[in-house]
Amino acid sequence: MTTRTIDPFVSTDWLQDHLDDGLVVIDLRPAEQYEAGHIPGAISEPFSLISAWADSGELILELPPVAALLKSIGDCGMTAASRVVLVGPTPEPGNPPYALADPVRVASTLIYAGVKNVAVLAGGHAKWAAEEREIETTPNEPAPVPYDSPVDGGTWISTQYVKDHLGKAVLVDGRDPDVYFGVSIEEVFADMRGHIPTARCLPAVWVWEADGTYKPVGVIESMAAGVVGRDKGREVITYCGAGGYAALWWYLLTQLLGYENVKIYDGSMEAWVDEGNTNVAYSWTE
Repeated sequence: MTTRTIDPFVSTDWLQDHLDDGLVVIDLRPAEQYEAGHIPGAISEPFSLISAWADSGELILELPPVAALLKSIGDCGMTAASRVVLVGPTPEPGNPPYALADPVRVASTLIYAGVKNVAVLAGGHAKWAAEEREIETTPNEPAPVPYDSPVDGGTWISTQYVKDHLGKAVLVDGRDPDVYFGVSIEEVFADMRGHIPTARCLPAVWVWEADGTYKPVGVIESMAAGVVGRDKGREVITYCGAGGYAALWWYLLTQLLGYENVKIYDGSMEAWVDEGNTNVAYSWTE
């Protein structure tokens, strides 16, 4: 793994102290929120299901085509050596916290495309603003650069790969417990109760504090060890409903905790159901 020159998560204090250090700060919030006020120097490149960072074709959430992704990275002024900080949105009151996973989904996508020194701002723009730090309204335009890199084709895996590794890899389901066990169905695009056989429940929602920051590293490490185990070389496959929480656990396990062999089942439960596979409900053991 490439040695990082920036931590996978940075605080508002850290960002305040390093704004003049040549960082690429990318605001992933909707454009109108960026225009209303943003962190000084930040550029706007919103995350949505169809954007520079994602595509929505056969499945609701997919990686963008490689050529388009590489161009978007260059258009944001990034190189493989850039240090990047991603500023995420805040979920609307009463909505599930899916938006908290947006920056780690983008971070995972950038790492896939060769930009390794990427960090997520803990608490996002909301925490920066709540602390009454400097906000500007003038938009910042990046200086585009040519960008090319091989992508990491071994990390983002298919349904067939999952089926071939059932009972061999540790399969981690990042959805809420009620959805994992089949008490409820959360995703209208994956209309089947329960979880993939052998999967273990490790809910993404447990990693966040009420303000959208992350729980202490030791707490997240204990969660992971209790479900995944402490063997950081064993193969782990993460999945969720569509790919957001799967990317979250990939990022936490590999970038924060040092697990060395983690894959993202990007199609996740949507692809599993669409391809005619069966689930296990109301069980911890199958």
